[in-house]
Amino acid sequence: MPAHRHDVRVRRVYEAPSPDDGVRVLVDRLWPRGLGKTDARIDEWPKALTPSTELRHWYHGPDGEYEEFRRRYEAELAAPEAAAALDRLRDLANGQTVTLLTAARDPAAAHTAVLRSALDPAGT
Repeated sequence: MPAHRHDVRVRRVYEAPSPDDGVRVLVDRLWPRGLGKTDARIDEWPKALTPSTELRHWYHGPDGEYEEFRRRYEAELAAPEAAAALDRLRDLANGQTVTLLTAARDPAAAHTAVLRSALDPAGT
């Protein structure tokens, strides 16, 4: 039986929606500033998958460091509600594209990189 194919992409939510985005999933806890809900074309907004407010504040504070953030966020993703939301996104990504959307200026150094790895460990 072939392995399930997961096509998980990461984009900034401020970029214009693209027809090849597939299911568009906002993965920020707060709605992006200045963006209208209609313009964003968000299909899912699973807040259980977003870093906790406490973790976000720590990461953006003076002691925040990416590898420690990654470790703490992975622990949050293991909680039952987040794990269920991850399973739902994996199901959505089975055979179709899922685009994770964030307002972060550098998605590669944000929670989206951790989330993408959790959804698509093979990096396909």
